[in-house]
Parts: sequence; structure tokens; C-alpha cells
Amino acid sequence: MAHLLYRIGRAAALRPIVAIVAWLLALGVAGGSFVAFGGTLTDSFSIPGLETEKVTEQLTEEIPELAGGSSRAVFQTVDGEPFTAEQEQAVTEALAAAETVDSVTGVVDPFATQAQLEAQAAQLADAPQQIADAQAQLDAGQEQLDAGQAQLDAARAELEAGQAQLDAAIQQAQDAGTYELAKEQLDAQQAQLDAGLAQLDEQQATIDAQQQQIDDGLAELQAQTEQLDLGAQLAEAASGITTVSEDGTTALGIIQFDASVYEVVQEDKDAVIEAVREATPEDVTVNFSADIATSVEGVMGAGEIVGVLLAFVVLMVMMRAIWPALLPIVTSVLGVGVGVATALAFSGVVEMSSVSPILGVMLALAVGIDYSLFIVNRHRQQYKRGMDLHESIGLANGTSGNAVVFAGSTVIVALLALNITGIPFLGIMGSVGAFCVGIAVLIAVTLTPAALGLIGHRVLGRKARATIGAPEHAEAPVKPMRTGRALLRFTAAVVGLAVIAIPAMSMRLGLPDGTQEPQDSTQYIAYKTVDQKFGEGLNGTLLVTADLPEAVADEDLLAAQVAVVNALMADEDVAAVAPAGSSADNSFLAFQVIPQEGPSSETTVQLVSDLRELSPLDDGTVIGVAGEASGNIDVSEKLDAALPVYLAIVVGLSIIILIVVFRSLIVPLIATLGFVLSLFAAFGMVTAVFQWGWLGSLFGVHDPGPILSFLPILLTGILFGLAMDYQLFLTTGMREAYVHGLDARRSVVAGLRHGRAVVTAAAIIMVSVFGGFIFSHIAMIRPMGFGLAMGVLFDAFVVRMVIVPSLMHLVGEKAWWLPAWLDRILPNVDVEGSALEREHPVPHAEEESEAATA
Repeated sequence: MAHLLYRIGRAAALRPIVAIVAWLLALGVAGGSFVAFGGTLTDSFSIPGLETEKVTEQLTEEIPELAGGSSRAVFQTVDGEPFTAEQEQAVTEALAAAETVDSVTGVVDPFATQAQLEAQAAQLADAPQQIADAQAQLDAGQEQLDAGQAQLDAARAELEAGQAQLDAAIQQAQDAGTYELAKEQLDAQQAQLDAGLAQLDEQQATIDAQQQQIDDGLAELQAQTEQLDLGAQLAEAASGITTVSEDGTTALGIIQFDASVYEVVQEDKDAVIEAVREATPEDVTVNFSADIATSVEGVMGAGEIVGVLLAFVVLMVMMRAIWPALLPIVTSVLGVGVGVATALAFSGVVEMSSVSPILGVMLALAVGIDYSLFIVNRHRQQYKRGMDLHESIGLANGTSGNAVVFAGSTVIVALLALNITGIPFLGIMGSVGAFCVGIAVLIAVTLTPAALGLIGHRVLGRKARATIGAPEHAEAPVKPMRTGRALLRFTAAVVGLAVIAIPAMSMRLGLPDGTQEPQDSTQYIAYKTVDQKFGEGLNGTLLVTADLPEAVADEDLLAAQVAVVNALMADEDVAAVAPAGSSADNSFLAFQVIPQEGPSSETTVQLVSDLRELSPLDDGTVIGVAGEASGNIDVSEKLDAALPVYLAIVVGLSIIILIVVFRSLIVPLIATLGFVLSLFAAFGMVTAVFQWGWLGSLFGVHDPGPILSFLPILLTGILFGLAMDYQLFLTTGMREAYVHGLDARRSVVAGLRHGRAVVTAAAIIMVSVFGGFIFSHIAMIRPMGFGLAMGVLFDAFVVRMVIVPSLMHLVGEKAWWLPAWLDRILPNVDVEGSALEREHPVPHAEEESEAATA
């Protein structure tokens, strides 16, 4: 590899225009591909197979009308007074304007909805009196009917008594033999009695019909009373859900889409915002929820540019010449363009998170500058000692370039390993980052030599050019560090990092909820307004489903809903519950559940778990929980569970790679433990600032909350690769000095001296670039930039330059111990290109070697 890179570097230096034009063409092709094939980025961080995803799929199948997404528009009067009739009408028209966008399926007018809620409440309030009046009427009718029945019974008794007398008279006449004489008179009396009985039967039938009417009325009234009681329970449970604030100054409009909000293209979201704002009167403000208002367009903001400028300043201080200081930045920016544009060209066929290209920019920019710097610095050192220009460029590319390829490979492997987590969006992010790092490596070993060949002797400043080839450029003799000082430095560094890592023990994971956005942003204002006027739980609304054991009739639907609502309301962390819909056969129900606190609170996280533990209910009803807040919680828990596995993979990978490179067991162990220590120190700093709020005003953290859920895994992968970079560039020098005859302790100082300046500059540059993203206009990027900056700071300056050298000094010769059997089977990896360097000796190298061993 070293010889191949030597030939590539020398050829590029001799024909720089060819390499430069080739990369410019690559940039043009990448940009054209992005324009032609690029798709839409998503803000969703869903993971297939999670409980929320399963419930959402079932919900979409059973109740299709709930499948689309919705966003919130928060209207508020400027003067703080309740909405006037004219303002209400204007808000209604402003929401209607959103329906002109194709992806919008409808809107919910807050004032019409509130009026319906109040009308329903009024009906429920009046219903008891109406039922009482109806009951009184039925009771009065029953009294009248009872009196008529009593009169009818008395008349029937009289007729029955007359019949008895007539029967007795007939019997007497028959006994006396006078029946025939009195028969006509007796028959007349009998006919009169029969007619009376027939009339009574007709009256009885009328009374019976009236009694049936009263009984039916009582049964209906009983059913209405039961329904009223059920409705009152639902109304009580949903009383906390309103669309107009209690003081009448704030209204919540809903904009409904034909798909999930995360699947709606940004152009449509922007069109909705513009349409509603243009139609909103001046005396009313409107703000929008984060799911529609948050945009990640623009990967470079003011903070990022400042970071690049700081990197340029560091390079100027180190190089003391403008061209070599400018070269790494120019080449890395070109690499960013090629890498990110090419990755985005695949966004039309791969669902790509909106954070993915920004991660690519961060990594490609930082490592691109560093990798180019390593080669430029090596060339400058060789050229100052009198080596031929093109020979020096080729050798620098074969030695430091070889190390760059290996270092970049470790970063790429660590990022690609994110696919092992089984989390698709994280795997895509890792793949995009790995591709951009790969482009940065290719740029470093092809375009950097070409640019060096183009600038020629201007790679050195005038003063340095005047002393090219002078023996003074050889290094001074090496003296080992003092053991007591090494022990003190090691102890202080380890204790310091351990203390800084303490907050990491309380790290909580979550996804952005709007409070992390700038305080003057529409999504932050919307979130806080809802929080203050309607309760913080409304921002964390859950969608709960109930899969009934069997379908219920329409008349029994209300009772089924109440049974589920009562079960949900039994949890003290539930503020309100309202039915959201039911399937066509009434076997599947959906409910809107409002937690007591916001989506990122610990109580809401616990509530989701508690609601799922309710399933199944006593009657066999299966409970499911979905919604944005639930999805975010599921994603965070999945990522939290994946972190230890990924960390174990990275640590194992680190040990294997370092054993192969350094042919030692102790050095890899020291390097890996140092990486873990710096990683947890970075976690501790992120937790202290973004979760606890320490130094929040300095870093723009106005609302501390959970840490971005995928940040720990990303930090682990990226910092592992970068830590191996610094370990490689420092420890290979130690290994080389040890192999060339220095004792173990002197070789530590020799290697540290050899790589300290360039690693220091590289680390400062990387901290500057990553630090620029701390003040990014995109909220999710800030903790990422901060964590990477802190991780690089701790790893480069504390672990690699203090802990590792001190511990290797204390261990002494045992640092390079390797079992003989393992030494035989390990491949010989010449990372620094020592064989190549022996074939192309650097002037004064002999003097330096003799001085080192003196």
C-alpha cells in the first residue's frame, strides 16, 4: 500500500492539473446526480418492529381515517384580549387557506370545535332536567292511569255483583217454577250486564295500551339515563381537552395531511405555513408545531463557518505560510461537496434522515482537514531537510498517507458497524458518514499531493525556505520523562476524566420536542404557548387503541368506550381521555390520551409503560399505545438497549486492530481503556450541559431535557475512529523508535515529540470544526457537535498525550510484550511505511537517529 500511495502521490504532484480537474468533474457529476435523482429527506426516526409501529399499522388498517398526520397552528391575540368575532372569522379563513395545498386533506376550526364542545356540555347539563321532567310526566300519567284502573275495577265489581244477583234470581224463579214467566225480564237484565262488561273490557284495553306506553317510556327513559351517565363520564374524562384557552386569547387549529407529517415534503409544509400566515390578520399571531416548522435545510450556518475560520487560523499559526494553511481546508471542502452530494443522490431510493448529510458534512470537513494536514506536515518536514520536492510529496503520501488510509479505515469500519445495531436510520447515517470519510481519504491521498505539487516551494514560508537542507532541522536528543511525574500526570488525568464522566450515569435519552429550538423560533413559541395555555401534556398526546374481544352493537358502543376510558383514567399520570374513532364493526377503538406532563418527562415515559401493562383488561380487551410521543420513547429505549452491544463491538474491534498494528497486548489495552474513559467523559459533559443545564446560557441551552437518543451510539462510533487516528499517529512513532533501538521509555518521548505538534493542531482543528456546530441553526446538531468536540478534546489532549504516554512509561518494556505464538501468526502491517522510507531516506535522518540514541 505504501509503495502504491508513493507512486500515486508522485504522479499527482507531477501532473497536478489532471488530479484537480478529475475531482472537479467528480464534484460536477455528484451535484448533477443529486439534482437529477435526489429525493426528500425525512425527519422521522422510526424503527420497524417497535410496539408503536405495530399499533400504528393496526390502527391504519382498522380506522383508515386516522392514518394521516396532523400539525398544530397556534393562534394568539396580540393585545392579550379574547378573540373578537372578526378575529375568529379571520382565523377560520386563515386555516381554510391551508386547504389549497395538495397534501392537506382538511382543517379543524378551533372555534367551531369549541362551540360544539360547549354545546355538547350544555346538552349534558340540561339533560338531567329534561329527564326529570319526562319522569314527572310519566309519573303523573301513571297516577291518572291508576285512578282510571281503580274506577274500572269498581265498575267491574258492581257488574259482577249484579250478575250474582241475577243468577240468584234466575235460580229462585226456576225453583219456584215461575222462570218462564220472568224469562223475558231476566234476559233483558242479562243483556244489560253483558253490555256493561263489554264496555269495561274496551276501557281495560285502552288502559292496558296506555300502561304499555308508560312502561315503554320508562324503559326508554332508563336507557337515556344510562346513556347520559356514560356520556357524562366521557365528558368528564375529556374535559381537559379544549381548542380555545380558558382566557379566550389562544386557539389551536389543526391541519390534516394525507400522510404522516414526516412523509410530507418540505415544500408542502412551507406552502402551508406561508398560506396560513398570509391570511392571518396583523392583530393575531400564528406559530406552528415542530413537526411542520422544523427544517434542516442548509448544512452550513454562521457557527460552522466560524469553526472553519478557526481551523484556518490554527493552520496559519502552525504553517506560518498561507498556501499550506489554505490547502487542507480547500481540499476538505471539495471532499464534502463530492461526498454529501453523492450520498444525497441516493435519497430518492433510500429513506434518509435529514441529519445524515449534516453528519457527513461534520465528519468529512473535520477528518478531511486533519488527513490533509498529516500529509502536508510530513512533506514540509522532509522538504525542509533538503529532500527533492516531488520525491518528498510521494514519500509523504506513502508514509503519512498510508497512515491516513488506515486511520480513515478505522473510522469507516466504526461507522459501518452502526448497521449491526439493526436500526435502519442509524445504519443509513453511519453509511453516509462512512462514505463521506472515504471520500475524504481519497481526496487526501490524491488531491493533496496534486495541490502540493501545484504550490511547489511555497509549501514553506520564506524564512523556512532559506534554510532548506540545513542540519539544524534534525531533532534534539531524547530524554525519558520522570517516573514520579508520569505517575502524577496519569493519576490526575484519570481522576479528572472520571469526575467529568459522573453525570453520564444519569443520562436520559429522548428525541427533540420543540423546546430545544431557538427561543424566537415558531416551533418553540408554539410549544411553550400550548404548555402555558392548555397544559404541557397536550404537547405529548398519546394515541391509545383498544382491540375488543368481540364487536359490539351501536347501542353498546358508548358503554364499551367508557369501560376503556375509566381504565385509562385510573392512572394518575393521565390528564384527559377522549374517543378518537372506532372501526366499522365497532371491534377496534381509538382514544386520545393527554398525559399530565410533556412528551420528554419521566412520568410520560412511565405512563406509556404503565398503559401497555394494562393489557389485556379484565374483559380481554387488548390495549396498544401509539402516537409521536410513544414512538419517540420506543426509539429511545431501543437505542439505549443497543448502546452496550455496540460499545462492546467497538471495544473488541479496537483491541484487535491495535494488536495487529502495534504487535502488543498492553498498548491496545491502554488505548482502548483510554478511549472508553474519554467517551464517558464526553457523555458526562453532554449530560451536564444539555440535560442538567449547566453552562446552558453559554451554549444556548434554555430548556434542558433528555439527550438526543441516537447521540451516544454516534459518539461511540465516531470518537472511536478519531481516537484510533490519534493513537495511530502518536504510538506508531513510539513503536518505530523502539524498533530502531531506543529503550521503551525513551521511545515514548520520541514518539510523542514526533507526532505531538501535528496531532495537537489536528485536534484543535477538529474541536474548532465540531465546536462550530454547537451553535448550529439545527437543534439536533448542537449536542452532536458539542459531544464530538468534547470527545476529541479529552481523547487527544488528555488520553493520548497524557494518560497513554504516562502509563506506557510506567509499564516500560512490558508495553511491547507479545506472546511468541501470536507474533508468528499476526500479519506485519507497516502503517508508517518504514520500508518505503528506507528506500527513500530523508536527509539528516541519520544524524537524528544518532542524536536520539546518544
